[in-house]
Amino acid sequence: MRRASSKKGPANSTTSTNSSAMDLFRSASGKAATKELERIDQLFYSYANDSSGMIDPEGIEYLCSDLEVEHTDVRILMLAWKMQAERQGYFTLEEWRRGLKALRADTIIKLKKALPELENEVRRPSNYVEFYSYSFRYCLTEEKQKSIDIESICELLELVLGSQFPHQVDLFIQYIRTQIDYKVINMDQWMGFYRFCNEISFPDFNNYDEELAWPLILDNFVEWVRSKQS
Repeated sequence: MRRASSKKGPANSTTSTNSSAMDLFRSASGKAATKELERIDQLFYSYANDSSGMIDPEGIEYLCSDLEVEHTDVRILMLAWKMQAERQGYFTLEEWRRGLKALRADTIIKLKKALPELENEVRRPSNYVEFYSYSFRYCLTEEKQKSIDIESICELLELVLGSQFPHQVDLFIQYIRTQIDYKVINMDQWMGFYRFCNEISFPDFNNYDEELAWPLILDNFVEWVRSKQS
């Protein structure tokens, strides 16, 4: 019986030691996470408007200044995407926490260093279509708004797609600024142009089939381009 007892002693001791080590690890991790969240919150309130409790357009301008980027830089829109910000030009505390925790950035220096990595993340094909769709929704500033005016669409296209498909974007902007049939662009047309850029050969449009389910504005765009080419 004593032999059995002597075996149980070290085992219980080891279990107790492991449990204590795990408890210490959890405690340390919890404290580190709490401290990180406190720093994220402090950073938020350094830009937030005292009366609204949100970072407003003025606060975002200060943020951009500290990040040394223009407020029109696409990376600010990418940051809004990472936060899943709902209202253009405003960040809530919850959104701020969501984005900065994901980026592991609790200081302005860390946030600045995280921007290139964020851009690489967004540029992955699996993420980019989501970002492209989000950029349209983010610009719907009015309740029940479902479309965006032509001039704003031109600016948004240049911002989010201009570096990837410069020639297609330039031509499409020329077209929608000169045509008279459309005063606004909706989500279906917006997403259709992204698919168009990715799937249709340029500049000949040889694989474009009008019988397929393309938005009518793209049928008109292809016809317009072909008439210019001829």
